[in-house]
Amino acid sequence: MTLIIVTMLILAYLLIATGHLTGVNKAAIAMFLGTIGWIVYVCWGADYVMDQHPEDYKEWLGSTLHNSENVKWFIYHNIFLKYVGKAAAIVLFLLATMSIVELLNNNGCFDFISEWIRTRHSRHFIWVITLITFVLSANLDNLTTATMMLVAMHNVLQNSRQRMYVGSAIVVAACCGGCFTVIGDPIGLVLWGDGAVTASNFSGYLGVPAVLAWVIPTWLISRELPDRLDTAWSASPYRGDATRLNRWQRFVMLIVGIGGLWFIPMFHNITKLAPFLGALCVLSVLWVVNEAFNRKLYIADQMIHRRIPMSLQYGVLQQVLFVMGIMLGMGVVTETGVWEDVAGWFDTYVHDIWLMGIGAGLLSSVVDTFTIAVSNISLYQIGVGDIGINGAFWRVIAYGTAVGGCLLSVGNVCGLALMRSEHVKFGWYIKHITPKVLLGWILGFVVLWLETVLAA
Repeated sequence: MTLIIVTMLILAYLLIATGHLTGVNKAAIAMFLGTIGWIVYVCWGADYVMDQHPEDYKEWLGSTLHNSENVKWFIYHNIFLKYVGKAAAIVLFLLATMSIVELLNNNGCFDFISEWIRTRHSRHFIWVITLITFVLSANLDNLTTATMMLVAMHNVLQNSRQRMYVGSAIVVAACCGGCFTVIGDPIGLVLWGDGAVTASNFSGYLGVPAVLAWVIPTWLISRELPDRLDTAWSASPYRGDATRLNRWQRFVMLIVGIGGLWFIPMFHNITKLAPFLGALCVLSVLWVVNEAFNRKLYIADQMIHRRIPMSLQYGVLQQVLFVMGIMLGMGVVTETGVWEDVAGWFDTYVHDIWLMGIGAGLLSSVVDTFTIAVSNISLYQIGVGDIGINGAFWRVIAYGTAVGGCLLSVGNVCGLALMRSEHVKFGWYIKHITPKVLLGWILGFVVLWLETVLAA
């Protein structure tokens, strides 16, 4: 049965990696792996329980007789729910940030972006829009930020070739910005939630490498653009009478929504509660502010229907389902004991976290960033040294996979969003973008290595 589960995992890797060719949604693949994997595990649960949790099972069983029914109940209460809880914590955080983005976008808080990028000068345009993307993605999830900025860019640039270059720079900025904070990327959330890293230490080490991985490709991409861009500026979207907030109200909501997320690490350090609770707290406060500012609308008993990009709604929902499926799938593989054997092989034949990080990054560009990162994180339990709390291994995997996923356009959901929105071809991305991202990725790795060596 272990062989069957591992085979399912490998097939899932292959299907996720070729999703852009087969058209099979990777969220469906992940959910299938997560559900069927646990079904197979339960069918032979007695063998796994007696091999992995014999003492816990005997203690839980007490004077009750050992039978298949009790084995299933033990798996449900003591094994399965643990992984459901981990996955649900990530999913609830993503749902909270998605709702925050929707509230801000509904009230025109992101209309400021159009004002900030109002220029035809290509260098100024690409640096401003990627800087905004970098900062926003450090607070929100990568896909939400990238999709929102791609929509804003598409509405301004008229030349398709220019959109392909600028859109690629946006994807790189979103992934780099998300990787250096624990709330900007699901990988950081997993590490933070497991207690493998602390927020300040994680950002302190990954800040400079992430900036380098963003700045270098962006500078190289800007050299491919003409001095003057083909732009067209439209008026701010009509949001209905008595529903449009003035500038100070929109600014207040933006501060409450985005600024509030910066307090989540402090909330977690003080209370030790799951980070998603802090995100829900920020969402609830923002919701109250939204209703206070839009009280005329509610008094008039009117309903407003504001346009939200469909790609933002369905893209984030698919990402949420994908994360849930992958984490459940990795959980069932962990319970078979396979990851311990794989970790033993790495310790014997590789024994170098930097080679593992580079390999993970290259794999993530083909398969998927989150899938490869969680696979590597699952290899080890928190211990001492490089795999201790704030150990170098966790940082190397987080940086290597997050930025490495940009080496190819199919390595992360942001790249796939770019391919769909701007019809970017796989071959074009490899020729024009991959070498630029590779240079920034390597230099970022060098800086991360120097930081680690000097700290030791």
